[in-house]
Amino acid sequence: MKQILVASDFSPSAANAMEYAMSLALLLKLEVCVIHAIHPTEGINNSIYNAIFIEDYYRNKREALKAWATVYTDKDEFKSVSVTTRCDIGFLKTVITHYIDNYPVELLAMGITGATGLSGIVGSNASMMVTRVKTPTLIIPLESRFPDVPAITLATDYETKLSPNDVTALNEMIKAFHTKQMQVLYVDEKSDVKHIQTGEARLKELLPHTELMFNYLKDSTPLSGIMEFIEEHETDILCLVKHHHNIIYRLFNRSTVNQIMSRSVKAILVLHE
Repeated sequence: MKQILVASDFSPSAANAMEYAMSLALLLKLEVCVIHAIHPTEGINNSIYNAIFIEDYYRNKREALKAWATVYTDKDEFKSVSVTTRCDIGFLKTVITHYIDNYPVELLAMGITGATGLSGIVGSNASMMVTRVKTPTLIIPLESRFPDVPAITLATDYETKLSPNDVTALNEMIKAFHTKQMQVLYVDEKSDVKHIQTGEARLKELLPHTELMFNYLKDSTPLSGIMEFIEEHETDILCLVKHHHNIIYRLFNRSTVNQIMSRSVKAILVLHE
């Protein structure tokens, strides 16, 4: 069965991401796997004594992660959500990419502190992970809560062709959320009519389960335009379509995410080409 993979470092940000992911999994009928990366030198610290008993340390970590996840699986509203836990030794990016390569992960969820800046499990890792993985990645600020009827805004330049996995994930969300309308925000300097018409037609074909409301930035930079739009329009999940050469890619760095979160606390869903 397809899964939501939740990265955990036991922080409040990770806890909020887990709560959000459990609500999403319940709605999408997905399983949840909580993953924790144990740094290769963690628990040893150049001590021979610690090295001898390192397996005990790893076992305690795995038990701690299970106990951490139990906080959510014990809640009545999440009883039907299947949850597994996994502690792997290695760097975060390696542990997550290896798991995604071997298991049916539909969505990667990571916590973030939001308006107070990037820290916790993500920090600079948020940018790193959306660069390394092709799986849709949901970045959830500490202040964000899963709403009853999530409103989605998609920011795109029409240049990027969404991957089949991203199209499937987005359509499943739209259907599960019973989204009647979805805002689409065009972020590019191009004003070519044919380019815009082709882009609109392609999105309508890819996302047939909701009415798309197209919006265009005027007299604004892409970054400020995105932030102004999500402040003025109801948005719970901001989708950024990203590939290596478009405006979204150039925007998507640590400082930009921090600015978006500080201006308007929303979850960010990063989709890929």
